[in-house]
Amino acid sequence: MKKAQLVAGLVLVGLVVLAAVVSLFWTPFDPIRVVPGERLAPPSLTHFLGTDGFGIDIFSRLLVGARTTLAVGIISVSLAAVFGVPLGMLAGQAGGWVDDVVMRTADVVYALPALLLAMLLASVFGASTTTAMIAIGVASIPAFARVARAGTLQVMAADFILAARVSGTSRWGVASRHVAPNIAPVIGVQASVGFAMAILAEAALSYLGLGTPRPNPTWGNMLRDAQNYLFVAPLQAVWPGLAIAVAVLGFNLLGDGLRDYLDPRLREVP
Repeated sequence: MKKAQLVAGLVLVGLVVLAAVVSLFWTPFDPIRVVPGERLAPPSLTHFLGTDGFGIDIFSRLLVGARTTLAVGIISVSLAAVFGVPLGMLAGQAGGWVDDVVMRTADVVYALPALLLAMLLASVFGASTTTAMIAIGVASIPAFARVARAGTLQVMAADFILAARVSGTSRWGVASRHVAPNIAPVIGVQASVGFAMAILAEAALSYLGLGTPRPNPTWGNMLRDAQNYLFVAPLQAVWPGLAIAVAVLGFNLLGDGLRDYLDPRLREVP
């Protein structure tokens, strides 16, 4: 069952990645070209998933939307990990007032939702993909810091850390040679889960007009466009909603599968 979760997650994530890669080289139609004469066309051999209220091919927009979604996820998760993991390791190793300052600061940032942060950034710099990336990334830093701190505390309690200290290994050496390699699997799991949250956040921001601006297609602004035709052509909302669900489910299953696979305490006993 646990292995099936990992496989299912890999398959679903693979589909999203495949769609993004394909969009780099081919789309059936121009994803931003308006064709008024083909508005709200139903699914057919010409338009696999039909067209939207502007006559744009939905399948083409879904492919390009996958590329935008993955880009936002990669940048925002990387940003969160680059800042969150070192802070968590610092808090776990130093302890005392350093731990208190780092984690209380993380709590303050954690209380600031990505949506609110995106609104603040959009009011200053304007709505854009970059704004969404920064907002999601900053809002995700506390999660990585907490996971890294918890993992660091576990590693620091091990006997081999005491041996390393006795042998004269510096704090930096302990962090780079012992702590970082041992918490890497946990960080990988958090990255997968964080990717799923980033996809949801990006879709929400684009839906509200705080993310990637039109005419660039994203799954969130496709949902926004579809709401005007919800009772006339409901499939317009189904396709991007299904794409978001598949991507989020895939990364969540991947995260759960990696956790079960990498943690020996959770592995199935044959």
